[in-house]
Amino acid sequence: MDSRLNGCGLEIALEVIGGKWKPLVLYHLRPGPRRFGELRRAVGGISEKVLIQQLKELADDGVIIRRDYQEVPPRVDYFMTEFGFTLAEALRPLCSWGESYRSQVIALRSVAA
Repeated sequence: MDSRLNGCGLEIALEVIGGKWKPLVLYHLRPGPRRFGELRRAVGGISEKVLIQQLKELADDGVIIRRDYQEVPPRVDYFMTEFGFTLAEALRPLCSWGESYRSQVIALRSVAA
């Protein structure tokens, strides 16, 4: 077992949502299922390769489900599991914090630059 999974709860949460893109993917999946192209457009700046990797990791962790309709042309979408919704709910305060302090962070970053 990974020793990080024996640490505090934050370490466990970061194992599941660690990185720049996973929280944003969850944010955009919260309203409902999305197709790959929709997610790629919604999560601006992410490469196709990285999005595929992040979606696979989230699916492997049971946070999302990849639904393949077995059609031609291929149609696949992604949606959050109940487990995923609990994680998205835990991220809401962080989102609120970002909204509340957006201008302060922008101002501090512009002074540092």
